[in-house]
Amino acid sequence: MRLNFKFAVVSDLHIALPHTIWDAPHRFHLVEVSISAFEQILDQLVSDRPDFLLLPGDLVQHGERENHEWLANRLAQLPFPVYVVPGNHDVIRREGSLPGDDQTKDRIALADFPKIYQPFGYTDAQQLHYHQEILPDVHLIGLNSNAFDNAGEQIGTGFIDEEQFSWLDAQLDKLAGKFVMVMVHHNVLEHLPNQAKSKLGQRYMIKNAPELVSRLQSAKVPLAFTGHLHVQDIASSGDFYAITTGSLVSYPHPYRLMAVSTNEQGQRHLTVETRRIESVTNWPTLQQTSKDWMGDRSFPFILRLMTDPPLSLSPQQAQDYAPHIRDFWATVAAGDAWFNYDKLPDKVQEYFRQFNATGEDGKERFIDNNAVLPLK
Repeated sequence: MRLNFKFAVVSDLHIALPHTIWDAPHRFHLVEVSISAFEQILDQLVSDRPDFLLLPGDLVQHGERENHEWLANRLAQLPFPVYVVPGNHDVIRREGSLPGDDQTKDRIALADFPKIYQPFGYTDAQQLHYHQEILPDVHLIGLNSNAFDNAGEQIGTGFIDEEQFSWLDAQLDKLAGKFVMVMVHHNVLEHLPNQAKSKLGQRYMIKNAPELVSRLQSAKVPLAFTGHLHVQDIASSGDFYAITTGSLVSYPHPYRLMAVSTNEQGQRHLTVETRRIESVTNWPTLQQTSKDWMGDRSFPFILRLMTDPPLSLSPQQAQDYAPHIRDFWATVAAGDAWFNYDKLPDKVQEYFRQFNATGEDGKERFIDNNAVLPLK
């Protein structure tokens, strides 16, 4: 079966109409650029003519109904199909708004999501997961990784419930031997060292990710597309790749163009190309401004990173070292990171070198942004 198609991925849009934008001075997200940056991408994609577009969650700022409706209306105008899944910012509470919330805080309930986005994957508006044959012999499975406690509040990690697993098992059985891709918001493989065990990192993962990955590998699914972490990273386990894409509203404001191709010998490859939004109206130096914005707001995160295990530095040591690693998270977010903090103690340097872009052999492996990956 020879496959040749191209597609785009834009993640964590955090779409916010101007009058809905929060006054939150310490936030990392530059939601002010969400609409102008997305429009710039769409203009380019109309020229590029992808076969489809994937949006792996966090479509809007914070669950606002009018932001969801704006986005759904805009997607309906595009000349190519679009497929979405919900992120943790898309449904804040299972039942939506609290009594007394004003119009700008009219937030959708979980059950509203597939109704609003029914043209974008949801063949059944009563169900939060779906299967679509998006091209001849090319199949997409969209999953919901949002989970809520008995009070209807988010549990703080991703989770795939048993109902979805049962449904997924049935779909994978039917699709045996077909080319299948999966899209879900929370991460399925670790994109940071010890992410599944770290207090800071585990909230970005699906809590029962190993159960999901085991199913996908058994079914020979080669690709999963995720978001949430706001970094450019490609992780792999055997022949399975998990591709997470950085946020439209966070440095480096990336999106991806990808192509699956089959060569003369019948071998398949995934070609990955990353593009960045360099500037938008009122933000002429978006890349540098955004990197500085992130660095200015990263100190609480960096201090916690250095005082938590395994470094467990004293607060004073963390304060002293923090200025030297001001751009740490921006560098991770950009993908293909490489750190050499030679002014810091060996123990600290060794810790941060874990984040370098290396393969299993310990050598440089820069595949997070631009790569050609073999597909089995």
